[in-house]
Amino acid sequence: MSHKRRSRVAVKRQARAPVFAALGDETRLALVTKLCRRQPYSISQLTHGSKLTRQAVTKHLRVLENAGIVHSTRTGRESLFEFDPHPIEEIKEYLDFVSQQWDEALTRLKTFVED
Repeated sequence: MSHKRRSRVAVKRQARAPVFAALGDETRLALVTKLCRRQPYSISQLTHGSKLTRQAVTKHLRVLENAGIVHSTRTGRESLFEFDPHPIEEIKEYLDFVSQQWDEALTRLKTFVED
């Protein structure tokens, strides 16, 4: 692998790390699940029915927003949050790529062992 290609792979890996970190929390996963319904939600709507405070939900939303998983728009005094599927789609492509690499490695190992 060339130095340029390794650098691009490293940059992409660094860009994915915040998405994995953001999704590594149960509360944030629950918020993403709610936001996947494709409509904007206010913090009070996202807090409704949970034991979380508005401040806690806001903190989690900021982590998701920094990772690019959600974005907010200001409407009057309130912020509305929406899901952005693009970072998740990129993660899926990455995991598919890694899976393919493992499949190829296992196939080579199987061929080596059987010959």
